[in-house]
Amino acid sequence: MAMKLPTVGETPAADREVRVRTVSDLSVEVVSDSGEGAQKCGQIFGAVSAKMGNGVWTVEIIPAEVEPPPRSPAGASGIRIRLGDTEVTNWGDETDVAVAFNEQVLLGRHRLGGLREGATVLLESMWKTHPDPDIQTQYRAGLEELQEAGYRIVEVPMEEQCLTVVDNPRRGKNMFALGMLSWMFERDLDRVREQIAQAFRKKAAAVTERNHRLLELGYAWAADHLGERWVVPTMDEDRPHLVMNGNEAVALGAVAAGLELAAMYPITPATSVSHMLGDVFHRFGGVVHQAEDEIAAAGVAIGASYAGKCSFTITSGPGMALKTEFLGLAIMAEIPLVVVDVQRGGPSTGLPTKVEQSDLLAALFGQPGDAPHVVVAPATIEECFHVMTTARRVAEALRTVVIVLSDANLATGVAPFPRPELLPAWQGGPPEILPVPDGMAPYQWDPRTGVSRRFLPGQAGGEHTVTGLAHDERSKVAYDSSINERASAMRSRKLAAFASTLLAPDVNGDAEGGDLLVVGWGSTKGAIEEAVSRARAEGLSVSSLHITFLSPLPPGLAQIFSRFRKVMTVEINYSDRKGDPFVTETNRRRGQLSWLLRGATLVDVDCWTRVMGEPLRPARIVEALRDHMPVAELAAAGAEVAEL
Repeated sequence: MAMKLPTVGETPAADREVRVRTVSDLSVEVVSDSGEGAQKCGQIFGAVSAKMGNGVWTVEIIPAEVEPPPRSPAGASGIRIRLGDTEVTNWGDETDVAVAFNEQVLLGRHRLGGLREGATVLLESMWKTHPDPDIQTQYRAGLEELQEAGYRIVEVPMEEQCLTVVDNPRRGKNMFALGMLSWMFERDLDRVREQIAQAFRKKAAAVTERNHRLLELGYAWAADHLGERWVVPTMDEDRPHLVMNGNEAVALGAVAAGLELAAMYPITPATSVSHMLGDVFHRFGGVVHQAEDEIAAAGVAIGASYAGKCSFTITSGPGMALKTEFLGLAIMAEIPLVVVDVQRGGPSTGLPTKVEQSDLLAALFGQPGDAPHVVVAPATIEECFHVMTTARRVAEALRTVVIVLSDANLATGVAPFPRPELLPAWQGGPPEILPVPDGMAPYQWDPRTGVSRRFLPGQAGGEHTVTGLAHDERSKVAYDSSINERASAMRSRKLAAFASTLLAPDVNGDAEGGDLLVVGWGSTKGAIEEAVSRARAEGLSVSSLHITFLSPLPPGLAQIFSRFRKVMTVEINYSDRKGDPFVTETNRRRGQLSWLLRGATLVDVDCWTRVMGEPLRPARIVEALRDHMPVAELAAAGAEVAEL
């Protein structure tokens, strides 16, 4: 039976009726000012939920400024956790339950459309009696705006409660909030305690003990005062799972792939890959090198790879720009190199903490001259693990650069995936150190594949000069036109040979064709496929296709596209909208994958893109699909003609 949620002290525990809701899918947010630990609270809650058997996807809410002003709507820092009774592949639409440490950060989420109508909100109540009358006024006004929006608000004395355990509640509210959520969602407290101990394992034992007390305090307060609990059934899954974010998966994938050196310069949102490697890499003989800048990091990785080590470098968009010249050297000198680009908003410094897919064209074409190389984009956190094995093997087999395009959504998102069974083949074989056969040249290209044998320093008979200049098979600098033409053809042929090993992508939906085909890449896969599923349930003839290898593209795309009346991409990068001032079909700037596919397939690929600094929501994609259906567009055009 539904009931009004109590305000603090309104209803004695013994007289309360607690409503229990069973739902298959639900989202929770914890938001605060920066530095109050909201993300740590959500990370622990999400990890425990995954370990208890729920499908989970988390997305961190990070302000663009390092330390934004406290109590400001734009400064909201926190995390969203989506729980489900099946696999969860994206952050969903709006939030059902929110815990907020002040009303201003909650207003920020409300004004961005982040909260579902009727959402339950647990709000810190200390501000209504704050000594500063201006803050009291802000609190009353904010509370009124939130109540008018229809949220079910429970004022919680978090500060007052936490002061019974700690002197500084800013370092305690997150664990108190975790306790409330643990009661509301029936989380196993022993598991929560274990996860807290793991999260604070590098701290003194007293820190863990204090956090356990705050957890239990929040749990007890919720049990005494809240009137609503949720049950999200667990998945029917017996296989052991790992729970981690995409950056951690990249790091462990590098270990599994046998990579031996990671060279990097700290940059958001890629840095935590090196943090994870710093904890574990040395156990497997790996080295993490923090260079003095992005350029040096690329140089160190290339030098180590030339010497026979399996190396990679980690960065984000601005770092890719700085590495450009060195990447060209690796391609020209045919030195294997893996580059992980965790994309963020741009251009320039852009949105350092927000997600975008804006580096695709730069990754493909951001080199002087013709510089063919491989670009691959993982779509899930599980793929962030496995892509490193693929990238290493391709880089070494083709003697080229492989760029892995992750993004901030994958980097910080946490999800469970089946524990992989490690294969010795992932590690690759030891480098060839036997003497080079007489007469063999360092760039003796196979005319069919363009591949040549890799020479390592110190190999008898393998002495040669390494240069970024145009050169012949023996690495002699040569500007002869026929030599340059042949060398360019051989570097390109490697990609053609590799493309011949790829399979055509699967169509999600009707492989035989239909009205609309949606094409995506990278972390948008889960949101796109959920949106397509909803649209198909409405009776729309829409399917989707997701591309993993972006250079070279997989075969069969033009043939697949020909089966659909319309093809469009869905991406997190910028495109001009039809009807914008001065925008025509000729000058319209399109989504980056759309641009690429139009050139590769000669199909008129449309696009729907957004750069709002957050992952795409399935509901908004569904709206876009309705608007872009061929029938809907014809109807809209007919209405315009009728008006004229």
